[in-house]
Amino acid sequence: MDNTLIRSNQIIEKELRELRDLAAQVEKTTSILSKVANRLLYCFEQNKKVLCAGNGGSAAQAMHFVEELLGKFKGKRRPLGALSLVSDSTTLSCIANDFGFEEVFSRQIEAMGKAGDLLILFSTSGNSRNLLRAAQAAKSLKIFSIAFLGKGGGKLADLVDLAWIVPSDNTSRIQEMHCWAAHVLLEIVEEWESSRKEIKAV
Repeated sequence: MDNTLIRSNQIIEKELRELRDLAAQVEKTTSILSKVANRLLYCFEQNKKVLCAGNGGSAAQAMHFVEELLGKFKGKRRPLGALSLVSDSTTLSCIANDFGFEEVFSRQIEAMGKAGDLLILFSTSGNSRNLLRAAQAAKSLKIFSIAFLGKGGGKLADLVDLAWIVPSDNTSRIQEMHCWAAHVLLEIVEEWESSRKEIKAV
C-alpha cells in the first residue's frame, strides 16, 4: 500500500478517535446546553431577536446559525428573528477603520440591540477583544449573553451570562463541537415551533 495512503488512514483514525473521546466528555455539559436552549426559546417566545458574532471560523459558525434561523434547518416554519454581526464587510471595515477592530461588534449591538434580545458569541479562545466588548455592550443594554467557548473559556466566560465550554484546547475539535451544539439547538427550536402550531390548531 502507498505510504501516503497509510499515513492518510492514520490521520483519519486519529481524528475520529479524538472526536469520539471529546464527545464523551461533552456529555457531561448537556445541562448547560439545555439552559442555552431554554434561553433561546424564551427569546423567541417574547418575539425578540438573536444577535450572533465570532471571528474567523467562529464567524462562519455565527453566520450559519443565523441563516438557519431565518431560513430553515429541516422543516418549513416561520422565520425567526436573528442577525449576524459578521456578514456586512462594509460595516465591519468602516467601524474597524474609524474606531478600531475591537469595536466592530459592540457598535452594532449598541445600534440594533434591544433589552430582551439574546447575544450569542462563538469563540475558541474566549479572549478576542471585540467579543469582550460585545459582551460588555450587551450587559449595558440588558441583553442576555451566551458564549460557545473552548480552551477553558478565556476572559469571555466571566463576562457573559451563560457559557458552554468545550473541554478541549484543540481549535478544530472545539469548532466541531460548536457546530454540533448549534445543530442541536436548531433541532430543539424547530421541535418547539412545531409544538406551538399543534397547540394553536387544537
